Amino acid sequence: MSTKAPMAGPDRARPKTTPFSIRLTEDEKRLLMQRAGALSLGAYLRNLALAAGDRAPRPQTRKPRSPVKDQEALARVLAALGKSRIANNLNQLARAANIGTLPLTPETEQDLLEACAMVARMRRDLMAALGFVERGEQ
Repeated sequence: MSTKAPMAGPDRARPKTTPFSIRLTEDEKRLLMQRAGALSLGAYLRNLALAAGDRAPRPQTRKPRSPVKDQEALARVLAALGKSRIANNLNQLARAANIGTLPLTPETEQDLLEACAMVARMRRDLMAALGFVERGEQ
């Protein structure tokens, strides 16, 4: 028979620890080491932190803020974008202008002015929905 002590089993093993580091000034470290006395600094800090328990300050949980200030204005913009083909139409106009095939008739000019006005309205509504006030407005 062997006289060796039995090896520690899984139920007797110490829980695995992971390192945690903090930065201290020399004075802070010296003060904590004095307070730790015979304990190691790590053991002292662990005991101190875990003993604080419910007395430790808790981080305040904040309700996530929605950046949208005006849901109706946002709904108007999204509805206008959903109904219109403005992005596609503006892209076609820009392409035609770039290759020189855009005839500038009074009807085309009116369509361009209406598209610009629609984009400006959407911009104002988006700015209002997000809580931004444009200069000159209040």
